[in-house]
Amino acid sequence: MDTGVIIAIVVAALILLAVLWFLGRKGRERRSETRRHEAREIRREAEVGKAQADKTRAEADVQAAEARRQEAQARERSAAAEEQHREARERHIEAAKKDPDADPDEAAAQFDREHAERGTGGTDGTTGTTGATAAGTSGDQSVEHYERTSEPGVDRERRFERDEDGEVVRDEEFEQPRGDR
Repeated sequence: MDTGVIIAIVVAALILLAVLWFLGRKGRERRSETRRHEAREIRREAEVGKAQADKTRAEADVQAAEARRQEAQARERSAAAEEQHREARERHIEAAKKDPDADPDEAAAQFDREHAERGTGGTDGTTGTTGATAAGTSGDQSVEHYERTSEPGVDRERRFERDEDGEVVRDEEFEQPRGDR
């Protein structure tokens, strides 16, 4: 073979190797750029997800604060209603003491029975008394009360008993977390 042909073959082979190397490099750069673009998209989606999670958490915090506010308001209303009930009961007993034809113990028992029949349910439906019963037999005028209160996340039960003088002789309260959350 001629020297010129060998040189031409070697030069052609070198050019072919350079073209293959150049194409390989361009392919790697294109794949790297595609991966960079995919990584940017994933980061952007992660930021959007984080922002949505932050927004959801803030909304949940606002709802929890509102629930705590409403729970505190319900407790205040319940306490005020209990105080009004107690005052009304005392006024009935006071009136019975002044009335020569009335028995204060019977007036207290009758008030407790009437109150138990009406219940102490709140206007929002969260609080309800499920009963008050006269305890004992014959001359015993004690009254036992049972209240069940449902609030967001917790059920409460309260049982208390008044003796014939209207004094509280037993007062028990139980709380149980609700399983619906």
